[in-house]
Amino acid sequence: MTTSRRQFLQLSALAMASAAAPWADLHARALPSPAFPPLPAHRPSGQEALDRLLQGNARFVAGKGSAACRTPEDFAKVAQGQAPFAAIIACADSRTAPEIIFDQGVGQLFTVRAAGNVVAGSGPVMKGSIEYAVAELGVSLILVLGHSECGAMKAAIQFRHEKNKPAGAIDDLLELIYPAVDQTIAQDSELSGKALQKQVTYNNVNNGVQRLRGLDPIIAPAVRSGAVMVAGAVHDLATGTVTVWPKLA
Repeated sequence: MTTSRRQFLQLSALAMASAAAPWADLHARALPSPAFPPLPAHRPSGQEALDRLLQGNARFVAGKGSAACRTPEDFAKVAQGQAPFAAIIACADSRTAPEIIFDQGVGQLFTVRAAGNVVAGSGPVMKGSIEYAVAELGVSLILVLGHSECGAMKAAIQFRHEKNKPAGAIDDLLELIYPAVDQTIAQDSELSGKALQKQVTYNNVNNGVQRLRGLDPIIAPAVRSGAVMVAGAVHDLATGTVTVWPKLA
């Protein structure tokens, strides 16, 4: 077992035993890991991290985004370790790359992507990745990011309506989105077309946010202690604008 892995397991145990402990204290009591550089002395709060993302998105929307911090030289600077300030669960859609729409450079975002930006029921890969970002990298913000015109949302609505099943593992993926479809229809059975798809997208993101906020043994204690903020947002592909949905913040 490597030192890094021991540290990760120890942090998990500490999170279960001391939900109210400040996150900095968890790191202080953890074994040092030569595989990663020490965390910066100042880590932004969850709200500061979210503001930083939205400021970057404003630059992107205004056409003032920068391509800086994306050269081979910039990669070399972080080759021995990383200290991202936020973790983002985004859709795998090719049109919604977080580093671009938030105008951030190499090493600033820890991004996990899957079609439909699913969280609940997505298994140990998604859960473990986000727990790693919190326990090992010390991020203060987890953002669940949906987007307009999401093919996964469209497919979930279609197959739920037709009571049909797509081929392969696509069916398993859509099963994770069906709760958002059912919730939306229960809320307003008159919704259809773009309005239905929009609300399903919001509900799907909200489901992910709620799942993460209650996810033991690592994330939930960090949220309760105030060390980590979990929020949700939706990226409009046509305008580039990212909106933090009021019910998700």
